[in-house]
Amino acid sequence: MSSPLLSESYTFDPRPYYPLVSTVKRFWDPSWTADGLTLVFTHGTGFHKEQWEPTIDDLLELIRQPSPNKIKVREIWTIDAPNHGDAAILNEKSLQHAYEAVFQWQEYARSIHAFLTGRGRTLFGNLDLDSENRAVMDNFDFSSHTIVGIGHSMGAISLLLSLDFVPSIESLFASMIFVEPMTMEPVSGSKGPAKKLASGSQSRRDIWPSAEEAYKMLKTRRTWQSWDDRVLKLFVETGLRPLPTLNYPDVKDGVTLKCTRDQETATYRDTHGWVTMYRGLPSYASRVRIHIYYGKIHDYIAGEFKEDVINNAAGGPQNFASVGYIDGVGHTAPQQSPRGVAEKIFEALRIDEQDRNKTQGNLQAKL
Repeated sequence: MSSPLLSESYTFDPRPYYPLVSTVKRFWDPSWTADGLTLVFTHGTGFHKEQWEPTIDDLLELIRQPSPNKIKVREIWTIDAPNHGDAAILNEKSLQHAYEAVFQWQEYARSIHAFLTGRGRTLFGNLDLDSENRAVMDNFDFSSHTIVGIGHSMGAISLLLSLDFVPSIESLFASMIFVEPMTMEPVSGSKGPAKKLASGSQSRRDIWPSAEEAYKMLKTRRTWQSWDDRVLKLFVETGLRPLPTLNYPDVKDGVTLKCTRDQETATYRDTHGWVTMYRGLPSYASRVRIHIYYGKIHDYIAGEFKEDVINNAAGGPQNFASVGYIDGVGHTAPQQSPRGVAEKIFEALRIDEQDRNKTQGNLQAKL
């Protein structure tokens, strides 16, 4: 994170209410005030919370530009899925017991919901979960916050699914901004990207001699060559862990992925999440403002599927707060173009602000 922000990392432990812990990171500036927005970022499958940091950097650069309608920020949060990033290490044993065949996206949604409602305890830092020296803190109280959820792929779906748990948290959200949400018509889902993605993750290399060698090797592969270098460096710096691990107990040297191949594959196998969003989109759109942005390159999600979500599943673009496309990117938009994604997030925040001002103006006129 290159922006001059303060940051802290935490572990949220919802046990015994829910068996998987979360790892979260908070960013703030002492000059930010309580009347600003709380931005909550959720990631896609195979990624982790730190992948959003270049986008956040670029977004803050846009927000800081002089403007008559200034967007105010209160704080920013990034949240790992329970089987990704630092959370995957903390949940390593639990994940091997019950989540290897299919990891449902609603598990990520449950983690988001538990954290935002404070159903558990907050610990300072990310690792050594069972250490007696862990500092237990007061839970963060989001009841007075105005939250904008920003999700990529699975993270977008998980944000929506978090609205389905009790107590309801939909009143906390001013809007949700989705980048390449992984949803499509259920019949086509079995023929869509899930099988291809799961097959690819199963055969992917996941051991390297060192983080430095991993970076050099990934830079030579076509998939990662399209990534913004800031994102790739963070993927290596914060997405890898030293060996040995429970998956590789006999490998004594080198590094491997925090989100294991087994867990990434299990996450791709869940089609329930994207079917739930597709079938329930009119209901969700009536409960929370949704902005939806796709990449102009139709790789993992075909162009006709994107048009179908907008025009058929949602009943038309008028049911979204905004709809748009990001130049030069495909499904991994936040990895390929943090700036392009930041520009669309900024656009959505400005639309929200303009609509709030109109609503307040109309209310004052009636009074």
